[in-house]
Amino acid sequence: MDEDPPIVIDAAGNDIHGEAARIRARGPVTRVELPGGLAAWSVTGYHAARQILADERFAKNARRHWPAYVEGTLAPDFPLLNWARMDNMSTEDGESHIRKRRLVAGAFSPQRIAAMRPWIERVVTRALDDLAARAAAEPDVPVDLKAGYAHPVASQVVGELLGVPPAHRDRILAGAGYKPATPSEMAEAFAVLRRNVEELVAAKRREPGEDLVSDLIAAGPAGCPVTGAGPDSDAELVSMVLLILNTGTEPAINLITNTVAALLTRPDQRELVRTGQVGWDDVVEETLRSDAPVAHLPFRFAVEDVTVAGVTIKRGDPVVVSFAATGRDPELHGPEAGEYDALRTDKRHLAFGHGAHRCIGPDLGRLEARIAVESLFTRFPGLRLGVKPGQLTGQGTFVMNGRSALPVHL
Repeated sequence: MDEDPPIVIDAAGNDIHGEAARIRARGPVTRVELPGGLAAWSVTGYHAARQILADERFAKNARRHWPAYVEGTLAPDFPLLNWARMDNMSTEDGESHIRKRRLVAGAFSPQRIAAMRPWIERVVTRALDDLAARAAAEPDVPVDLKAGYAHPVASQVVGELLGVPPAHRDRILAGAGYKPATPSEMAEAFAVLRRNVEELVAAKRREPGEDLVSDLIAAGPAGCPVTGAGPDSDAELVSMVLLILNTGTEPAINLITNTVAALLTRPDQRELVRTGQVGWDDVVEETLRSDAPVAHLPFRFAVEDVTVAGVTIKRGDPVVVSFAATGRDPELHGPEAGEYDALRTDKRHLAFGHGAHRCIGPDLGRLEARIAVESLFTRFPGLRLGVKPGQLTGQGTFVMNGRSALPVHL
């Protein structure tokens, strides 16, 4: 048990990596205080995180395994309440989680991902054209690569996957991803997004297409005498679509943005790519290791007392894994773990998680980022930052690890 007071997590995430280093200095599993004064464990060590992520004694379902939530002692304005209330595949455990995961796994098979390449390339080309037109209209004004490129690419790709009609994409896809907001604002925005997804599901029932939502509808409800394969209800189907919409948008935005920022702030690394000494896959993988799109992700809960890295986590204790920290663990990558180096041979990381809840679409995320970043630098070889590197700021949360904006001149 730590003798020092717990490190208070900065809710705004102003210094994700600096804070992670301070936490790691106390050990791979350390007491922290989350927003709202919540005592929790932060896991910054790579090996400790792998152990926890693969251990069934750490559950995701707050509604069953977090005493404070079960007993109703959390304040109505507790800032992380929405994370505890979440009810979808990402917060299920055991057989329920396995069943739901199987329903969508086929959409992310290697064959399906490979087949997506042509339309990912089309999405990227359209986004580059729009970016060029915006820059041409105001040549002296930097364009925001995050809002003007990474977001439309990520949202359009997941929109294609789900089968969101082109006429409705702006309305539905604009609501996906992270935006700084109060709990009430988040709840209101989520309600709007849920209504939009409910309308999408209803539309796909009337006119199915070749997309994931139509596939889930065609599977039929679980227990159906014909298929016995699909979601239990429309509510479950809607929850699945919402999860894929959000998890397929914000992390992809950050991966694209973080990779571009890494090359724009490190001329030596950009030169390695230009001269062919490293490939684009190496660049994306090094970004995943050193600047993972997700920082501290709520929550896991110990279902019994568990000892990890010499620390005993008590039953019911909340745990957050710092995915942004584990890839920079000096015990794994040495004293230079915090340095970005695409030539690095060992790029092991946990950016996509590990164990039963590992991200279901890592191949899609890698492919999408690789195409988006390579195409961007190919189209605009003179790309440069529109501000000084020190002026780039975080996106206002301790959960995600990205930039609020990435101003560039093309």
